[in-house]
Amino acid sequence: MEISTIIGLILGFVALILGMFLKGAPIESLVSNPAAFVIILVGTAATLFVAFPLSEVKKFPVLIKLTMVKPKMISKAELITLFMEWATITRREGLLALEAKVEEIDDDFLRGGMRMIIDGNDQDFVQDVLTEDIAATEERHRAGAQIFSQAGMYAPTLGVLGAVVGLIAALSDMSDIAKLSHAISGAFIATVFGIFTGYVMWHPIANKLKRLSKKEMEIRLMMVEGLLSIQSGVSTIAIQQKLAVFLTPAERAQILEKGAGEGEQKE
Repeated sequence: MEISTIIGLILGFVALILGMFLKGAPIESLVSNPAAFVIILVGTAATLFVAFPLSEVKKFPVLIKLTMVKPKMISKAELITLFMEWATITRREGLLALEAKVEEIDDDFLRGGMRMIIDGNDQDFVQDVLTEDIAATEERHRAGAQIFSQAGMYAPTLGVLGAVVGLIAALSDMSDIAKLSHAISGAFIATVFGIFTGYVMWHPIANKLKRLSKKEMEIRLMMVEGLLSIQSGVSTIAIQQKLAVFLTPAERAQILEKGAGEGEQKE
C-alpha cells in the first residue's frame, strides 16, 4: 500500500470533523445532506465527462489505484547493479551473451531496449525509439494527472453552486425562523464538500501522480543511458559513475563505496 495517501486522507477527514466539533458545528450535517453529495460528486463527474474524452475518463479508477497501491518499480541502486553486471558480461563475452538475460527482465521498456541492442540496431535508432517511448508515456501520465487537477478546480465552484441551491430552497419558506436558520447552515455543507474534495483529495492526487510519473521517467532515462553505455562497450566502473548522477548524494556515496569494496574483493 502507498501508506502516505491513506495517512493524508485520514488526517484530512480528522481535521474536518475535529474542526467542526471545536467550532460547535453539527457534525451530523455532513451525512444528513444527500443533495450536497449529489451536486459535488455527480457534478464533478459531469464536468470531467464534458472536459475529457471517454477513453481518458475510464482510467479514473486505475489512476486512483496507483495512488493507493505503490507501483512496482526497480530502484535506482538495483538498476545500477544490474547494468554493472551486464557490462561485465558484455566485455567478456559480447552483446549476444545478454540474450539469455532478456527473459529475466520484468520491465517491458528495459526488455525492449535490450532486444534492440542485442539485434545490432544503430545506437541513434535505439536512442530515438526509447526517447520517443518516454515522451509518449510522459504525455499519457500528464493527461491522467490533469483529470484530477481539473476535478480539483471544478469541485470548489460546484460547492458554491450547491450553497446557492440550498439558499434558494431555504429562503423559499421564511415562516419558521428556526427551520430557516437550520436550512441556511445546511446549504453551506455543499461548499464544505466542494472545497474539501478539491483541495484535500483531487489536487493532491494529481500532484502524487505527477511525482510518480517523474520518478518513473527518471528510471527510464537511467535505462536508456545504461543500454547505450553497454552498447558502446564502456567499462563497469564507467557505467557506474555515469548512472550514479541520477542518485542523491547519499545514495551515490553508498553505491560508489559498495562498488569500490567489490573491486577490492576481486583483486
